[in-house]
Amino acid sequence: MVDLSTQYLGMTLKNPVIAGSSGLTNSVKSIQELEKNGAGAVVLKSIFEEEIAFEYDDILKEASEEGINLDQFDYYDFHIKGEKLDKYTTLIKESKKAVTIPVIASINCVYSHEWTSFAKQLQTAGADALELNMFFLPSEFGRTSEEKEKAYFQIIEKIQKEVTIPIALKISYYFSNLGPMIQKLSETGIAGLVLFNRFYSPDFDIDKMEVISSNVFSSPSDLPISLRWIAIMAERVGCDLAASTGVHDGTALIKQILAGADAVQIASTLYQNGKERIGEMLKTLEEWMGKKGYGSLADFRGKMSQAKSSNPAAYERVQFMRYFGGIT
Repeated sequence: MVDLSTQYLGMTLKNPVIAGSSGLTNSVKSIQELEKNGAGAVVLKSIFEEEIAFEYDDILKEASEEGINLDQFDYYDFHIKGEKLDKYTTLIKESKKAVTIPVIASINCVYSHEWTSFAKQLQTAGADALELNMFFLPSEFGRTSEEKEKAYFQIIEKIQKEVTIPIALKISYYFSNLGPMIQKLSETGIAGLVLFNRFYSPDFDIDKMEVISSNVFSSPSDLPISLRWIAIMAERVGCDLAASTGVHDGTALIKQILAGADAVQIASTLYQNGKERIGEMLKTLEEWMGKKGYGSLADFRGKMSQAKSSNPAAYERVQFMRYFGGIT
């Protein structure tokens, strides 16, 4: 019998498959089903700071249009935030009672620091860890890249003053100097980094002339981005690494661990293939380990990382010279 357990954010998970933040982690019943199907941990659906702000802005706009005195709206601002937070902390409390696997809370971050006070309440509710999902759009011309990058460190510092539970940071690959940035973030005292988050992508409906959603789910073709950077950063960071986006089957799971991932987050494949997909992925992993003679994940984790690769330059190649160089 092989050992699938792994260490992530200072916690021992029974296996490296984590159900990532999504609508599937937004109810106790669904979280119970994820545990039943083998998930090693769950990341709750994010509480969105900008969602709360938008609701309040809508109320202010309506009041202004109707000529209502706006002085009273401090109360509504508090009420909206309190209602959202109460619902979220209740989900944490009930999930912790219903399952034995770690329950990781998630905050989707924007620039405002007002939400940082939420963190302590999530810890009090019983969250085992906190994942900060951070992404600042590169098209925001009002801020320099330096200002955007500085915000990551400011938010981490503020959160660390609020909580004692492990903190993971989920980031995108939109940085001017990604490798060094990942390394610097890993040295702030956070417990883990998740590479990478996924965000809304627009498309056009050319008949209705409307902007619509595109590629709601990730696809297996998205795997190489996180695979490359997990492999490059393994053994170069001061925290755990979790891979996310493009992991749809057991083979992709194996690849990410070979690259150096401590854990792997999945969501799209659960929507497309059902929660049973977790068990299928774990079976593939277990059978492959048995075939290769590996008794634990530690036996092969990072075996194909850049640090241990016989061809480290392969991870830094950016051109398709071999395939499109006209050589026959």
